[in-house]
This record gives sequence, C-alpha cells and structure tokens, in this order.
Amino acid sequence: MPGSTQTPTTAICGYDEDTISVRGKNLVSDLIGERSFTETLLLQAIGSQPSAVQVRIVDSVMVTIMEHGLVPSAIVTRLTHYGAPESFQGAIAAGLLGVGDRYAGTASECGEVIERIVAAADSARQAADEVAAYRSQKRPLPGFGHPIHRGLDPRVEKLLSVAEAAGATGEYIAAMHLLERTLNEALGKQLVTNISAAIGAVLAEAGVPSGMMRGIVLTARCAGLVGHLFEEINNPIAHAMWEGAQEPISYEP
Repeated sequence: MPGSTQTPTTAICGYDEDTISVRGKNLVSDLIGERSFTETLLLQAIGSQPSAVQVRIVDSVMVTIMEHGLVPSAIVTRLTHYGAPESFQGAIAAGLLGVGDRYAGTASECGEVIERIVAAADSARQAADEVAAYRSQKRPLPGFGHPIHRGLDPRVEKLLSVAEAAGATGEYIAAMHLLERTLNEALGKQLVTNISAAIGAVLAEAGVPSGMMRGIVLTARCAGLVGHLFEEINNPIAHAMWEGAQEPISYEP
C-alpha cells in the first residue's frame, strides 16, 4: 500500500544462478518431466499441490472448452495472421481478446452464483433469490439456454460424470441442479443447462475460485487458437473469409 515500508513479495517464482523455484518446488528436479501441465498450472496459480481429483476435473474442462469452431476469436486469429503473417503471437493475442461471454461462456459468473448458493445457510432461498435478482434486472441467468443445443447440451452430462467419477464431493453440482430447478419453476418451462453452468460447478468442485475460472477457459482457448493458426499457415482460408465478409455488406453513405 502507498507509504508502506514493507517489501513487496511474490510466492510464485524465484531464481538464482543455479535454481529456479516455482511455489517452493525446484523447476528442474520436481516439475519438468515429473508433473503434467495441468498439475503445474494449478500449483502455480493456487499455491498448493493439486489432488488427482482437481487435475482430472480441470484437465477435462480444458478439453471440453478448447475448440469451438470458426467463432469470432478463431476468425480474428486467422485474419490477423493474414494481415501480419510475421506475428504469430499477435494473431493469438488478437483472438484471445475476443474470448468473451458470448462464445466462450460465462463459467466464472456461473461459478460465483453457485458459490453463493453453497455458502448460504438456506441454499433453496439463495437459489430463489439469485433467479429473482436476474429476472428483476431482465438479465439471462448465466449457464442456461443455448442457441444450438436447445433440448440437451451433450457436453454437460459427460463433464459432470467425469467429475463425479473422479471423486468430486458433489455439493457444487447439486447447487447447479438446484438452480436449474428453481429457474425452470420460475419460468414455467424447461431451459437447457449449458456447458458454462457445468464448468462453473465442476471447477468449484476442483477448488478453483470463480475469479480464476475465466483463466482456465482462456488457457484452453489459447491452445485451440494455436491449432487454428497452424492450420491457417498450412491451409489458408482467411482470404476467403475476408472476401466473404465484403460480399453481403453494402456501403451506404
């Protein structure tokens, strides 16, 4: 804080001439070749050795959300490379800037809602309050409804089953189902539970705070964009997308 004489510190990484330490682990002897990327991601971010349950769930979430087709973020990555082929990192960064609520989901917001329900003394009342608050603001409750998967999001049950099989306690998943029932009762109709709700629930089961959940999604999407960019380099389609964007748009001064 301003005026403080206390030396700022970080617990994430330090190094000297001979060693590099990450969260108290020796990078060379403890991590390289000894821990997976997902294990190290959780260790670095959260600060404690993750359990097998945590690793299994987070790894499954990243597989689930890594690829989403030619959504705007992938298109932007390809078009940025078309305009600046010398900048691999620029194309990836441009795509990541477009990873938002509409096409990457609202898992972090879902996680916040589910965390509040689990923390409440009366979970049913809290779920009802959450639904009422969103409806009063005329805002859609995150995690419900989907423009394509209208009857069932096929990813949801699979991800939940993976988390349960891995050994998740199930309290956050139960809170998600409670929220689902409460919303459908308030609406008087069935609204499909989408993958964002499931991701928010299972990441909470894995001990990932809601404030970090978007980071998991971004990490997965970054990997997906690398694949799109590598394909673009070897099998270009950006020129066709650029021409396709011009055809349906007319200039009206």
